[in-house]
Amino acid sequence: MWTAPSAALLAAGITVVLWASAFVGIRAVGVDFSPGPLTLGRLVIGALVLGGVVLFRGFVLPRGRRELVFVAMYGLLWFAGYNIALNAAEQSLDAGTAAMLVQIAPVIVAILAGVFLKEGFPPRLLVGSVVALLGAVIIAAGSGTDRRIELTGVLVCLLAGVLYAAGMVAQKPVLRTTPALQATWLGCAVGMVACLPFGPTLWTEIGAASTGSILGLLYLGVFPTAIAFTTWAYALSRTPAGQLGATTYLVPVVAAGMSWVLLEEVPPALSFVGGALCLVGVALTRLRPRRSV
Repeated sequence: MWTAPSAALLAAGITVVLWASAFVGIRAVGVDFSPGPLTLGRLVIGALVLGGVVLFRGFVLPRGRRELVFVAMYGLLWFAGYNIALNAAEQSLDAGTAAMLVQIAPVIVAILAGVFLKEGFPPRLLVGSVVALLGAVIIAAGSGTDRRIELTGVLVCLLAGVLYAAGMVAQKPVLRTTPALQATWLGCAVGMVACLPFGPTLWTEIGAASTGSILGLLYLGVFPTAIAFTTWAYALSRTPAGQLGATTYLVPVVAAGMSWVLLEEVPPALSFVGGALCLVGVALTRLRPRRSV
């Protein structure tokens, strides 16, 4: 029988693995799909998959205008804006670099959650975040200097991290009254509507895309979008936003491992050091304060 903390940790772990795979998938299908249409395609697939489940399980009406505002915020910022920016960044950045640059998000989440969600700034969270961020920096430093990294891609990827952080914090209040599955579907639906102007281009690109890219788009829509955002929302509804945000420092570690196994790209030695620090940092953020006797 799963306890609530264990179930939340498992859900976060599923998200980390699927989001790590998304960085590789986006890079792969980016040869056939441009940033906006790719985002729309993912959200249409995600909204259809989740919508069917929501209709089967029953819809819970949002409680008032304030909650609807938050839904609109994370739908636009996170589901639409973040994905468009990340897709655009990966037009010029490799998947591993993009995964590391987005790790600006957990720091912003911790700050925003401390200020707006009144979660405070626990020392273990701050220390763990700094350690994990240092690990991500070491991974980036060890990734080599022979690759040409465009400044525009870096800036757009950092923007993606900011949008992701703001969207995640906006979702937290909604999860107090709305089931995780429905909250994810609402975000997908809002983001999909915002991206509808990319519809004609998406239709054209699907017609010219390879079978592999179309299958990749389906994968991105079902797994890193529908499933991963739902498991993340579930974990977020049961975990402080700042603490959970630090968990995504594991994404570059998992992404590097996937590249090693699937693409036979052996990570540099420094990546192992950085990966170990990421693991230690995330572990520190998960520590519970000792109760006074």
